[in-house]
Amino acid sequence: MSKAKDFKSKRLSADLAGTTGGGSSRRTVIKGIGAAAGAAAIGLHAPFVHAAEKTIRFLNGEPSRESVRAMRFAGAQYEKETGIKVQMDTIPAGKAFEKVQASIKSGRPYDIATLIFVGDVLILADEKKLVPINDLIKKYDWGPRILFPVKGNNYWYPYDYNLCWINCRQDLYDAKGLKAPQNWDGMMSNLDALQGTGENQLPHGIVHPIGSNGATNYTAFGYMWANGVELFDDNWNVVLDSPEMAAKVGEYLDFMSAMTKYMPPAPAQAGWANLVGDFQTDKISHTPGTGRLIDTMNVRMPKRAANVGTFLFPSKGGDKFAVNHGYDGWVVLDTAMTDEALKFLEWFSDEHLINFLHTSPVHYQPTRLDIYEDPRWQAHPDLEQFKHITEMQKQVLSDKDIIIRSIDTEGPEVDVRAGKVFRSYALPEMLQNKMVRNMSNAECIKTAADKIRATVAG
Repeated sequence: MSKAKDFKSKRLSADLAGTTGGGSSRRTVIKGIGAAAGAAAIGLHAPFVHAAEKTIRFLNGEPSRESVRAMRFAGAQYEKETGIKVQMDTIPAGKAFEKVQASIKSGRPYDIATLIFVGDVLILADEKKLVPINDLIKKYDWGPRILFPVKGNNYWYPYDYNLCWINCRQDLYDAKGLKAPQNWDGMMSNLDALQGTGENQLPHGIVHPIGSNGATNYTAFGYMWANGVELFDDNWNVVLDSPEMAAKVGEYLDFMSAMTKYMPPAPAQAGWANLVGDFQTDKISHTPGTGRLIDTMNVRMPKRAANVGTFLFPSKGGDKFAVNHGYDGWVVLDTAMTDEALKFLEWFSDEHLINFLHTSPVHYQPTRLDIYEDPRWQAHPDLEQFKHITEMQKQVLSDKDIIIRSIDTEGPEVDVRAGKVFRSYALPEMLQNKMVRNMSNAECIKTAADKIRATVAG
């Protein structure tokens, strides 16, 4: 019996015995049940028993003002319609996994939570903290490489793709007559042309976090995926240090190390804020990221937002291009309010999802294919204004030659082992060993591969 059903059984038994936590008598409870049954008999929507006492705890990982407003509005509407309160707590997405873990350890887990990495979903599912949401997922038509079911069960509701590419200052590109780089030499050439103190130049070329954090896992390895690197073979053997892969990883490490001269100081201390803030404040001409940058700038500096260009991570030779896979989604935890949380999430999906996605329309690339054709979605003017970006987003989903990879989805199948490798920060440490400690490529790669093996074995 699930925790949710067990809770309901215990609660009803206590109520009928006249010992409910809210002080209700047996007579009051029976009267409420009778009223609900009578309403159902005449075709009315029966009110939830003790609805006023029920609260869905929702951890929102989208802290922008408009996104919070949309979520709270939906919660207020749901409470008005059902009597069930939705308590909305908001935290930066990069801290959501730790917040969820803390809530579980405290004995008061969230009922619904935002997570931004599939690896974290896999870890929680493996620990039996989540419930499948298969019936909800079956209702919709989903895009490629976004559901990641585990042994036939879907444990999360992805609401946007959150792919990572390179944003650049298109106005400076045009002034210098530059084109989107097609390989690593072209990337270095563009960085060099735009870095300096002269006209149409900025102090630095690009920011790439290399610390042991999610920002590095998400933004630093697109070039490596484009260069054909894989972490595992089809049997979950670590191949990062195999002769074939080691050569490609070595090329990537040399490239990242060479880019250090175009980065602001201390890349090991850089994080999420630098990816947007350094670009907005004219410190850098390029930044890895998503459409969040465009949406944020379009509110405060629309003319500058119109001058943002984009391109995919190129490989060394220019024969392949990649994006780092990203995803934002909601999970439902195994709690006393699981059933109510599932009802709310289904209601939200039908009634308020598009309104929420419109709060950051370039960033929130829909995961459901039906939304692209929905007139409500198409009505947002930013989708037309930034069509060169939204069309690129859709091309990534349809062009099979574009590589879509991420650490937490590596391996022959979706598996918690990749999630553990993501949280081990073995690959960020590989960058630190190269770019900060000046270790040889062979040492960097072997150290990373050995840590991945130990993580997988553990």
